Amino acid sequence: MCKHTRRSAVSLARLVSSDNTDELVRRWDESYRRSRQRRAARRASRSKVRPLICVVAVLGAAAWVDEPSSTPADDPLARAALLQPAPVVKGVSIRSQPAIPSAAAMRSAWRFARRRGGRVSIAVVDTRGRLRGRATRDVYPSASVVKAMLLLAELKRLAGNRLELDGATLDLLRAMITRSDNDSADAIYARVGDAGLRDVAAAAGLRRFRVALSWGYAQVTAADMARLFARLRGLAPPRYRRTALLLLRSLTPEHRWGIFKAARGRWTVHAKGGWRETASGHLVHQAAWLRHGGRHLSIAVLTDAQPSHIYGVHTVRGIADRLLRTR
Repeated sequence: MCKHTRRSAVSLARLVSSDNTDELVRRWDESYRRSRQRRAARRASRSKVRPLICVVAVLGAAAWVDEPSSTPADDPLARAALLQPAPVVKGVSIRSQPAIPSAAAMRSAWRFARRRGGRVSIAVVDTRGRLRGRATRDVYPSASVVKAMLLLAELKRLAGNRLELDGATLDLLRAMITRSDNDSADAIYARVGDAGLRDVAAAAGLRRFRVALSWGYAQVTAADMARLFARLRGLAPPRYRRTALLLLRSLTPEHRWGIFKAARGRWTVHAKGGWRETASGHLVHQAAWLRHGGRHLSIAVLTDAQPSHIYGVHTVRGIADRLLRTR
């Protein structure tokens, strides 16, 4: 390791230990920019270039995938590794404008996530309807993020039985979603049960969702949460669609963190978070559907082994900041 690299590593370690995220990102990005400039200068001075290798390297970086050797051939990440187009999530429209997040934004988000430590998974359904991400199939306990599925399950139950959404039920749903109240979630879960959650999972096309006897310990992945939120409008019964979307965008101020903050008012955000302590540290999740004019996307960030709850909140915010950058 060269002297400059050792100095950078020591400096980075000090910044990580102090959780000085903004300074860390600024210095890391500056170092990364200078490193790219030096590499570009060296390449320009060479008389021979290997075009094929360069093209493969660039395309491989843009794909931003997990290890292809362990990824099934029908997985979107494997398709990217084989330089095939990422699959389009059914029910999500394709736009002619540049995709959000861009490939550069996704790489930046993952670099930030790796520096934060712990377990982190990121999945997005971008504005072209493509499912993309990193560690998207890793399984986590759901915590309160599954309350979005409880909301949909109860509304589907009411619609299926031709029942009205009465005031008492609406109060339960409002408390469960906007304040993340667990007692209200228990009451809704008693009505819909595991079967209701599984019905929502099947309708949303979730592939690895599991639940048994406890909503809070349901098993979820970032890919499945991104799929779920990308399809919110179609999953909610038409007569209750406005209610579902209103609740998910009306979280109380203390729950409007992470993706809400990163959107900075440019996007309308419908989201649900989840958090609790685990044997590894702190688990902090957030998933959201974002809309701006005719464009929309979904983001799911799942984490575990975070040193504190607030640290996990900052991890989600930093990732969302980078995913939503337009420059």
